[in-house]
Amino acid sequence: MRTALITGITGQDGSYLAELLLEKGYKVHGIVRRVALEDPEHRMWRIRHLLDDIQLHSGSLESYPSLFSTIQKVKPGECYHLAAQSFVSYSFEDAFSTFNTNINGTHYMLAGIHEMAPKCRFYFAGSSEMFGKVRQVPQNETTPFYPRSPYGITKVVGFELTRNYRDAYNLHASTGILFNHESPRRGYEFVTRKITQHVAKIKLGLDKEVRLGNLEARRDWGHAREYVKAMWLMLQQDKPDDYVIATGETHSVKEFADMAFSHVGLDYRDYVKEDPQFYRPSEVELLVGDTSKAEKVFGWDYNIAFDDLVREMVDTDLKLIKGRLS
Repeated sequence: MRTALITGITGQDGSYLAELLLEKGYKVHGIVRRVALEDPEHRMWRIRHLLDDIQLHSGSLESYPSLFSTIQKVKPGECYHLAAQSFVSYSFEDAFSTFNTNINGTHYMLAGIHEMAPKCRFYFAGSSEMFGKVRQVPQNETTPFYPRSPYGITKVVGFELTRNYRDAYNLHASTGILFNHESPRRGYEFVTRKITQHVAKIKLGLDKEVRLGNLEARRDWGHAREYVKAMWLMLQQDKPDDYVIATGETHSVKEFADMAFSHVGLDYRDYVKEDPQFYRPSEVELLVGDTSKAEKVFGWDYNIAFDDLVREMVDTDLKLIKGRLS
């Protein structure tokens, strides 16, 4: 039986990836903070339905011994390093902890794999935020990086660490440069889920408005369920490499809000307020990815329409809130 280890298994991507690997017959292990083990009801809601089928280990990205011990115990054949402080706005508020968690955590995982499971195939979760102030449109694997946030900087460092372990130690280590991917499991702090949750609340008479930052910022939004398939495919290749994963389409925050409110018969202009307090200190205006390489090398293609993604998120939030009210 193939064995996989996932950091960030309680997150959006980790939960979808765990489901995918279980469907493929893997034995799935995950690293979680001890506080999550002590409070599974609130901290493991995305994987609650999987708890009988996966094995969890207490560990922290800030503790090399805990990660080393888990890698030594599990001896994974594949490792997916998804865990990170991933909320861009928070990375401006506390850059020091973001650097510590994201950069050191990635280095610790790579070092542990190199020492205890050198044949393990390693996946690093890169981000379109690495491109930041973009030098070309669309962005592909050769586009220069120009990160505009502490979070983006940490992902560039993680990318270089991963490539260095691949080159220096012949580790099968790949990076997926994933553009924005959403789902009903997205965290509530992210703008897409913030919008769909407020749409549901407003429709049900529980709220009156939603305050957002730059409505003109454009992103390449896809569904996380599709993107984890690309993660898995990367590690099935004979040679490790780096790949952009995206939809190739771009939409503004305003378009996302318009689509979400329209789905419940409302006009976003009556409820959306642009608020400067939600602007980033340095904005990233336009991100859109070119997935030609992934399509050519391992046949990945994206199949979920933007409007279907938005509607699924709104419908899920309506159902969740109605359930709490009943």
